[in-house]
Amino acid sequence: MATGNSSDQQQYQPHPVWTALLTKLLANLILDQVRKGNTANNSLSNKAWNFITNEFYTRSGIKRDKEHLKNRFAALRREFSVVKLILARDNFVFDESTGCIIAADESWDQYVKECPDAEAVRRGGCPVYTQLSQIFGVVHLEEEPLLPQRSYEYAAVKTPKKRPSRGVEASIASAIVEMAAASRLRTNALTQMKSRFTLAECIRELDGINGVAENVYFAALEIFNNPSARETFLSLRSDMRLTWLQWKCTLNISNNQ
Repeated sequence: MATGNSSDQQQYQPHPVWTALLTKLLANLILDQVRKGNTANNSLSNKAWNFITNEFYTRSGIKRDKEHLKNRFAALRREFSVVKLILARDNFVFDESTGCIIAADESWDQYVKECPDAEAVRRGGCPVYTQLSQIFGVVHLEEEPLLPQRSYEYAAVKTPKKRPSRGVEASIASAIVEMAAASRLRTNALTQMKSRFTLAECIRELDGINGVAENVYFAALEIFNNPSARETFLSLRSDMRLTWLQWKCTLNISNNQ
């Protein structure tokens, strides 16, 4: 026989699975509180956590107590630190549109050997990395993150310890150097990725397609002047490329009329 509180039992899940949507909801709620300044001593205030807990239930229909959400936040802090270390390496690029970290299999294999915790990020990425970057620029957890020994690589997001002024200056200088190096590495990786979608490669693939009409061929050369069009063309299945080009040509003619 059903009990009167069956709906509450369905809504409350003692051991829930954190889906990407629920994680994104939590990250957005926390970021909103950070932007509103609801922090105290570099941490979210009790008022902020009470609001987040209530709003999470309102939007998702799933009950989580405050401690459960804080534990998830701590897990996201560790995930953020792992991703930050990964992106400091050469040939690892973060795709903001998907939340995935792009790299060659060889680079991933080598990194996972050094840091087994990175395997989860390799499989699922970190879709809320952008939100976490903003959150942890302000908020710091009291616990130390579970990271590899090279802790200096995330000095920019750690709560500074009290130390002599020279030590603080040295830490800041070290962090700036690391951030600059990471920025250069990411720029180089992005450049390498973009070089895959060249005009020459598009023409080479176009020449390999049978049955391309002359007007479509020359129209395609104009289309390939657009970097996004080159990427789309080379990313399509080979049997769909001619159809896509014909559609683009028809679309361009319609727009010019």
